[in-house]
Amino acid sequence: MSSNISFSALTLLHLEKLNLSSHIYMYLMLIFVTLLYVVMILCNMMVLLAIAWCKELHQPMFILLFSLPISDMIGATAFFPQLLWSIATQNSSIPYAACFIQAYLIHVYGTGNLMILSVMAYDRYIAICFPLRYHEILSPLTLVKMILSVWVITLSVMGSVFLLHKQYKICRTNIVDFYCNNPSLLKLMCGETNVSNYYGLVFIVLVQGAPLAMMVYTYAQILYVCVSTKSTDARQKAIQTCSSHLLVYILLQVNTLFTLLAHRNPNVHPSIRRAFGLSVLVFPPLLDPIIYGLRVKKLKKGLKMLLKSQCFYK
Repeated sequence: MSSNISFSALTLLHLEKLNLSSHIYMYLMLIFVTLLYVVMILCNMMVLLAIAWCKELHQPMFILLFSLPISDMIGATAFFPQLLWSIATQNSSIPYAACFIQAYLIHVYGTGNLMILSVMAYDRYIAICFPLRYHEILSPLTLVKMILSVWVITLSVMGSVFLLHKQYKICRTNIVDFYCNNPSLLKLMCGETNVSNYYGLVFIVLVQGAPLAMMVYTYAQILYVCVSTKSTDARQKAIQTCSSHLLVYILLQVNTLFTLLAHRNPNVHPSIRRAFGLSVLVFPPLLDPIIYGLRVKKLKKGLKMLLKSQCFYK
């Protein structure tokens, strides 16, 4: 085992390198990653602007959706600038303090997305199963409480996870991924990390299990209503509205679960683990605004009006 490293916030850690074999590949990767990041930010910003400026979108569903692009941009911004810097300078080093912040923000993004999608599932459940009481149940005050609860729980839970790192000393400086995250930071620590590992397991069960339970219950109820309703138009509208949400949720849940489990299974090849880890940070921020923008009619209309500069308050 390596000896303890004299620790400070400026202690340099070393991320996995992309191993670009020539300057041509480096420039191509730099251009590709830059365009990818810009597209992510622009698409998510368009969703935010459409919801903020279009009065027609000031409904509970879209007010809750407003937090999703914010969370996606937090995740993308925590990851891509550091990646671009590493590609441009061919230097994969990162100060411990910056690594810690990156890991915290990336976990806030992942946890936040799952929590946001859970409350959006509840919104769809109320809208389809209790349409006459929809605005009564999801009052403005209730919406504020739901949104605040999502962010307070996300920030505090992740804060408690990362505060456990203070009790450990660093023995290694090589991060086993292309970006910093809680499992890779724990692998740098000396001695027993059982407390953090057990807490991490509890965290996985709660953060993955609670949203899953919410989704299963709400969509079981929604499916029952859709099957039992005699109105074909109502059934099609419900399916169309929920399919986008379900697609986004499955995409994030599967990627996140496989990434977390891969870190705990030494038999998983590092390349597979890194691929899943990258997919968590690439696909949701890129596809979420596209899926919602194309499949949710009101948002699609709002985006078109925004692009035509016709979306103003009356």
